[in-house]
Amino acid sequence: MQITSIGHAGFHIQTTAGSILCDPWTNPAYFASWVPFPDNSELDWKSLGQCDYLYVSHLHRDHFDEQNLRDNVSKDATVLLPDYPVPDLKRELEKLGFTKFVETTDSQKITVDGPKGSLDVMIIALRAPADGPIGDSGLIVSDGETTVFNMNDARPIDLDVIGEQFGHVDVHLLQYSGAIWYPMVYDIPRRSKANFAAQKRQRGMDRARSYIEQVGATWVVPSAGPPMFLDEDLFSLNDFGSGIEGADNPRPGDVTSIFPDQETFLEQMRIHGTDDGEKHRGLMMVSGSVADFTGSTLNEISHPYAPHEVFGENKQAYLERMKEKFAPVIAAEKATWAPAEGDPLLPELKELFEPIMAASDLICDGIGYPVGLVMGEETVVLDFPNRIVREPKEGEGKYRYGFRIAPEIVRTVLRDDEPDWVNTIFLSTRFTTWRIGGYNEFLYTFFKCLTDERIAYADGWFSEAHDDSASITKDGWEIQRRCPHLKADLSKFGVIEGEKLTCNLHGWQWDLPTGRCLTSKGHELRASRLE
Repeated sequence: MQITSIGHAGFHIQTTAGSILCDPWTNPAYFASWVPFPDNSELDWKSLGQCDYLYVSHLHRDHFDEQNLRDNVSKDATVLLPDYPVPDLKRELEKLGFTKFVETTDSQKITVDGPKGSLDVMIIALRAPADGPIGDSGLIVSDGETTVFNMNDARPIDLDVIGEQFGHVDVHLLQYSGAIWYPMVYDIPRRSKANFAAQKRQRGMDRARSYIEQVGATWVVPSAGPPMFLDEDLFSLNDFGSGIEGADNPRPGDVTSIFPDQETFLEQMRIHGTDDGEKHRGLMMVSGSVADFTGSTLNEISHPYAPHEVFGENKQAYLERMKEKFAPVIAAEKATWAPAEGDPLLPELKELFEPIMAASDLICDGIGYPVGLVMGEETVVLDFPNRIVREPKEGEGKYRYGFRIAPEIVRTVLRDDEPDWVNTIFLSTRFTTWRIGGYNEFLYTFFKCLTDERIAYADGWFSEAHDDSASITKDGWEIQRRCPHLKADLSKFGVIEGEKLTCNLHGWQWDLPTGRCLTSKGHELRASRLE
């Protein structure tokens, strides 16, 4: 099996039974904020696109690149489709001209027969509202000789199913870096922001190492890593770093970026013993790197250039060159945005949001308070308790949660009828926000579910009863086995420090004596101290 890194979470997997193209992202995403790191624009995308199978893990724009899929990927390719409750991914691919689909069933191995032979395939589909834009997934492929698990940035909660159906995994491709806007966009003091960023950064790498240990693959390729932020306004979000952080070797100065790179994570694996040279071995791959495997044996790996040229002390100079290279591309993208000036936004926002509010009682009640939306000189209030969008009331004061977004950004998503502001505005980091109190999961779920079908599914998902009757013992406590957030197995993802539990799947935390969730309201945990 030959695996080629094509940038970020993207891979081209060549087997004797055919080739699979995975998550081929190359064009700047999220209002031109994100660019693949390292640069992959020089790859032969026409050749890569002549694949037998296409796998797009989910609809996030750093995985679903509409322009690349339309222009370069053969429409004769058979799409390996995750088992999602809302068929938006299939619909978007059909719009681009794809007609052949293998509709998989969540976590069930199938044999795909093609003109060149057969492959064993399984897609783990994550279907909670917090998973991507209504769905995220990971792909397992075996050609009978080599098994690869392309987890990209999915966060599966049951990994035992892989071993049960495929046995040993030879190559594990996974996310280790951030893909979020927290804490960079928050109105908080710089030192606090640096502390929160360092915690967020480390939790992401800790979670990735937990997955490595659970999967137990021979080779680990850190992928779905940091983007490049090449717009001058966002350039400081890059991780320039000086030295490698770790328990025994902290990075000097403030760590203000949540986006560690491949070199940083591979060093983390060595520091924490995840790369022991035998059971797990970290493997550096950059855009264009090609690795040839026979089972767990790495026969050969080649790189388009020496990887150190884009990392460590060379990284800032590399990013500066990329900023110059992509400046015309980013400028052209900005020219397509809607103008900042125009009619008041209130009528359009009422038309968009009020029907969604009316269809989502549980989510609106979960938000529980008015949210301010400041767009230049205009402020609009999303009054979730009353299910209306309105002007501010006199003397209303500062809202518990609010967003400041440039009006041209809002006008663009309204013009383009975007169903998901998380997948457009928020991941762009082209906004600022504030909040009083904890993170509100219901609020961001609302913003990613701006269609009748999506909001109906999300509201129903939250209303379902989940079994939390099973218990585990851990570090002197008896706690429910399943995390109250998204049902991760706390025997695997739970970390207890003193009287605080952290679920490393998403970094949510609980106070064990009271069971109170420290991250968001609700989501209480059942816990008791062992005698």
